[in-house]
Amino acid sequence: MWILFAFGSAIFAGLTAILAKIGIRNTDSTVATALRTVVVLLFSWLMVAVVGSQGTISNISGKTLMFLILSGLSTGASWLCYFKALQLGDVNKVTPIDKSSTILTMLLAIIFLNEKLTPIKAGAMVLIGIGTYLMIQIKETNKSDSQRNIWIIYAVGSAIFASLTSILGKVGIEGVESNLGTAIRTIVVLIMAWVVVWVTKKQHTIKNIDSKSWIFLVLSGFATGGSWLCYYRALQEGPASVVVPIDKLSILITIIFSYLFLKEKFTKKSIAGLILIVTGTMALLI
Repeated sequence: MWILFAFGSAIFAGLTAILAKIGIRNTDSTVATALRTVVVLLFSWLMVAVVGSQGTISNISGKTLMFLILSGLSTGASWLCYFKALQLGDVNKVTPIDKSSTILTMLLAIIFLNEKLTPIKAGAMVLIGIGTYLMIQIKETNKSDSQRNIWIIYAVGSAIFASLTSILGKVGIEGVESNLGTAIRTIVVLIMAWVVVWVTKKQHTIKNIDSKSWIFLVLSGFATGGSWLCYYRALQEGPASVVVPIDKLSILITIIFSYLFLKEKFTKKSIAGLILIVTGTMALLI
């Protein structure tokens, strides 16, 4: 079942990127992240109530709670970087860099979680790495405009923090019901996001958000909630070095929707890269 949950996570994550891209067009990315997290928090605690796991909070060990908090902090940092990158760059350029966290996560899982490195996994990592490299090739831009490519820095930061999130989340989710663990992590993300909003004094921009942006921000929040619930259920039952690459297949949905609805173009190199990423990921299921 963890494989199905992993694919469910990929589908919802793919929708999240598109819905969020539309929602942050006229909204500050940090404020948008904080508002989306409110939706995710409500959704995650609703699921906790549905499965009835709220009564097990007192059974969570100090170690598990610590890793859930650290995972939440990493998630918050990843989100802030990711949605800033989305606001500044094209979805079909930002997403591949963010998804490059797959390789780093697999390496960390092998080093710290003692997951085995098989020939198939090694080959898959090579394919995913080459595919990611092909997809992140960007066109030359006016070098005098240094702001044009600053999104790359945020996208790389998103990938690094996303890798840490997966490893920390894997450890933290082992000692708690997955829905409850997701809800606790979301509290940390929410606090972190709003602290950043207040520190940067951007809270006043909320009143300027138009109704269309509100709709897409809320929808992206629900999509994120669905992705998280599936993802951490899959992490709880399956190996991180396989769950994470499956989750990153969300790039397929993101790229297709960015082409259809955002009219973003991609090259032959990016198509070849996408094929390699998918092939490498599917090889992990053998």
